Amino acid sequence: MPRIERTAEIVWEGNVARGQGHLSGLSGAFTGLPFSLPSRIGAPNGKTSPEELLAAAHGGCLTMSIASELTQAGTPPTRLDTTCLIVMDELEGEGHQIVASSVTVAVDADGADDAAIAAALERADAGCPFSTLLRKAGVAVSISRA
Repeated sequence: MPRIERTAEIVWEGNVARGQGHLSGLSGAFTGLPFSLPSRIGAPNGKTSPEELLAAAHGGCLTMSIASELTQAGTPPTRLDTTCLIVMDELEGEGHQIVASSVTVAVDADGADDAAIAAALERADAGCPFSTLLRKAGVAVSISRA
C-alpha cells in the first residue's frame, strides 16, 4: 500500500467556552462540520466532535480491514454494520484522555461460519492502523460481534 496523506482544515472563532469551529476535509467529502465545547461535552445538537470523528475513523478503518480479511478468506461480506464508541474520561493527574474504543460489528458473509468470522475480526483488528495507534497510546480497544 502506498503512503497515504490526508489533510483537514479547522477554523475556530472565539474562546473555548463560547467559541465554535468548523472542520473541512480537503477531499471535499465534508465541509464546514460545526463543533463547539458545549456540543462536545453535552448534547451534540447537530454538531460533531473530535471524539465522534475518531469513532468514525476507527470504525471505518476496521470495517474495511474486516471486508479485506473476509474477502481473502473466500467469503466476501455482503454487508457489515459497524458501531464504534470512543470514551474520553478524566484521569487523575493526566487530564482528559481517550480511554476506550469499543467496536461492534454485525457481519453478513455467505459461507463464513462463526469461527471464520471470529478469526477474520481478530486478523482485521491486528491489521487496522487505528487499532494499533490506539493500543500504543494505552487505549483499551475491544471488538465484538453484534
